[in-house]
Amino acid sequence: MKKSNKMIAAAAAGALLLTGGVTAVANAVAPEAAPVTAPAAPVAAEVQPAAENVVAQNRIAVGASSAAVNAALAKCQADKLPFVTVALVDRFGTVQALLRGDNAAEHTIEAAKQKAYTAAAFGAPTSELAKRINGNGPSIADLPGTLFLAGGVPLKVNGVSVAGIGVGGAPDGALDEACATAGAEALAVAAK
Repeated sequence: MKKSNKMIAAAAAGALLLTGGVTAVANAVAPEAAPVTAPAAPVAAEVQPAAENVVAQNRIAVGASSAAVNAALAKCQADKLPFVTVALVDRFGTVQALLRGDNAAEHTIEAAKQKAYTAAAFGAPTSELAKRINGNGPSIADLPGTLFLAGGVPLKVNGVSVAGIGVGGAPDGALDEACATAGAEALAVAAK
């Protein structure tokens, strides 16, 4: 190796040793930084149950819902209409109970739910609401999720509609409504 190459190699080795020493001193002097963590998000907020914060609402209990749809289907079966579906929904259309009779067509499921929701939302039997539809231009019949055919009956607590029971599948809406009424009456009788 030439003398100039030895001098360059020695200078490079010296530079490496010097850099390593400076780094070691810096690490020894600088305090170790704490790991950065995001603040914990609250899991839930506790809302005070005051009237200005919370809306209280009534729902038909599961046992009563089951009894009502059973009573409605039993009425249809007694009337030789076993091929219907009965639905009980809350005021927002959420199904509380649904019972599909033997050989009930698939469309009867949606028809029963929509009749029940329509009766619950408007607080009137769908047979009465159907009279408001005149076929001239937009109407309440255009509202999504509604069905203005007889067979839906509202369920009220202290005069306020909280749910509806609907029946779909009979050859006449009046027959559906008679079954829905039997289901509603089962709730009234159970409460006495």
